Amino acid sequence: MAAKPRRGGRRPNRRPGGGASGRFKKKEEDTREDKSVEIEGTIKVVLAGTMFRVELAGGHEVLAHISGKMRKRFIRLVVGDRVRMEMSPYDTTKARITFRIG
Repeated sequence: MAAKPRRGGRRPNRRPGGGASGRFKKKEEDTREDKSVEIEGTIKVVLAGTMFRVELAGGHEVLAHISGKMRKRFIRLVVGDRVRMEMSPYDTTKARITFRIG
């Protein structure tokens, strides 16, 4: 009696050692220096839609929004709070607030 052909279900691993076909590679740690810049500032103006005008130490002002984890944990920010932000080296007018210092 011959084996029946497979119908439906998962396909067996056909590569030696099992696993995916090489389409998904492990993420290597990004060691680029220009990934993001961490900087501290003080909230000067609270804008609509969880946006803030933040003043940096040198007097420069940036437009910043709250990171998703801060929104999820309902962390409230008010004028005068010191915050830690991530800023892209390509656009220094915008930032993401990642931590409230106080």
